[in-house]
Amino acid sequence: MNKYTELFATESRDYLMAMEHALLQLEADPQAREPVDELFRSVHTLKGMSGVMGYTSVTALSHAMESLLARVRSGDEALGGETIDTLFEASDALAQAVDVATTGTPSALDVSGLVARLTGPVPDGRPAPLAPAVAVLPGIPVRIHLEPDAPLPGARARIVVDKLASIGTVHGTSPAADALWADGFDGRFVVFLDTHEDAGTIAELARSAGYVQDVRVSAAPARGLPREATTADAAWSTGNLKAPLQRYVRIELRRLDQLMNLVGELVTVRGRLQTLAAAHGDSALDDIVGKASRLVGELQDGVLGSRMVPVWQVFDRFPRVVRDAARLVGKDVTLLLEGREIELDRTLLEQVADPLVHLLRNAVDHGIEPAARRVAAGKPPVGRLKLVARRERSAVAIVVTDDGGGVDRARILAKARDLGWVSQEAEDLSDDDILRVISRPGFSTAEQVSEVSGRGVGIDAVLAKVRAMGGTVVFSTAAGQGTVFELRLPVTLAIIPAIIARVGAEAYALPLTHITETVQPAAGTLRRVRGRPVFILRDQVVPLHTLRGIVGLPPRDAEGQQIVMVEVTDRRAAIAVDRLDGQQDIVVKAFDGVKGSSAYTGAAILPDGSSALILDVGGLLQEH
Repeated sequence: MNKYTELFATESRDYLMAMEHALLQLEADPQAREPVDELFRSVHTLKGMSGVMGYTSVTALSHAMESLLARVRSGDEALGGETIDTLFEASDALAQAVDVATTGTPSALDVSGLVARLTGPVPDGRPAPLAPAVAVLPGIPVRIHLEPDAPLPGARARIVVDKLASIGTVHGTSPAADALWADGFDGRFVVFLDTHEDAGTIAELARSAGYVQDVRVSAAPARGLPREATTADAAWSTGNLKAPLQRYVRIELRRLDQLMNLVGELVTVRGRLQTLAAAHGDSALDDIVGKASRLVGELQDGVLGSRMVPVWQVFDRFPRVVRDAARLVGKDVTLLLEGREIELDRTLLEQVADPLVHLLRNAVDHGIEPAARRVAAGKPPVGRLKLVARRERSAVAIVVTDDGGGVDRARILAKARDLGWVSQEAEDLSDDDILRVISRPGFSTAEQVSEVSGRGVGIDAVLAKVRAMGGTVVFSTAAGQGTVFELRLPVTLAIIPAIIARVGAEAYALPLTHITETVQPAAGTLRRVRGRPVFILRDQVVPLHTLRGIVGLPPRDAEGQQIVMVEVTDRRAAIAVDRLDGQQDIVVKAFDGVKGSSAYTGAAILPDGSSALILDVGGLLQEH
């Protein structure tokens, strides 16, 4: 959980600040209800967060505060000046406990007495049991649990402490030494010991005191800390005036989007400046434009980096999605997540969530077989889904895999024939053919509509959404083994590297994500095989398309044209263009598209002020 420590610290600061504001409102008006509710919500959330992280001191203190606030809300305890002072004290101690937990710096912090005051007496009048291990002191934490029938547990605890002191320095206990003699002491305590002995020796010596049921020795902290580092940090006890600066701040998403738009305009202006500087041939102008270009590039990288978030922020929702879908259809399915740390642009990650939900629910309903059929096929009764994210060059691939029975090709073919989508003479469908059929609006092989699927909108919605994001979908299936959907997405939607290709006076942008190389064709490399044009590249035959044909312009002689090699997963193709204007960072603009064509994913403004349509390379390969 260490990787979430900084995030926990930042979130905790927000809740601690909200608690302080609520307490100030209560001090001004103790009868106000809203500040009590706000305080309770903040404490409750902080308790849950610290519990997940394993910060026991924060959890114990926030739980005690929650108990007091619950009594105030129910009317069992009046909210007077003394109670508000106690809550202020607890808020300061809670802030210090968060600091100790998140920084890892040893600090003298014993809040067991404060916890007891907050918890109050139990209904029958007996004192409330002491909270376990809410102190953080220098040394090795040695957790002791005395036997339930130990006579005089306070005296026995004193014997244990004295024995441990014989092999080192005891910095203190939790609960504090005085509390060990209290009537409510339950035989559980922690000794903070500084010693060079190993864990086995420490445990053996503690047990030698007698009536010791359990001993657990935690890992030793780093040695050699200066004495100043072990004293209490009172920063939060003086009204947070000396609180450490936060490493993270929350920014409204609208501001990030606005900043990204401005950077996009800067990138466009940079291209225009570079073009004008090249035309003037002034070395001084070239130098200053070069420096400005580098600064714009660094600013671009910084803003793009601020928009990147790990995919786990969306992936962690999906186990519940799979669980609910499986229960609806009466199946048992597990979901394995990989690559949760891979980062995507925030906007992309939000948009890819819905397609992934469609694919996962579709896999549960159509892909994974019922348990009885799986067992008969020699598979485990529990179906397995895998969701994987990985980086591939300048793209991110998100793969959904199931171990089900695979797509029934014969059934898909029969349905497609009935609908007239394939010829009656067709005997088989390739993986690409199947994807084209099942992604048609309204297509479904389900015999009845269920709560999970059957309306024929799932795969169609997935392809439409992914292509709108400038990505591609690759599909493969094997009978009895399962099905794979691979979504390839650009890392960001805002600014992408692309090659500018021209046909006649028109310019088109080809995203660099799918381009492997550009080639000047040699004599004899442009041929026809079985009536179809191909390009011979290093003895390999690659299908050839012309950009003129794709955009609907009249053909021209191939002589003098240049070739752009594109690749999507295992499919390669060559696209012939009139000429190439080089590589540029282009700012993607919203684009309504051309009616009847899915060849374009957006538009861009070029440095000379003209516009260029952005080609959907993945869609082109699937269409052709």
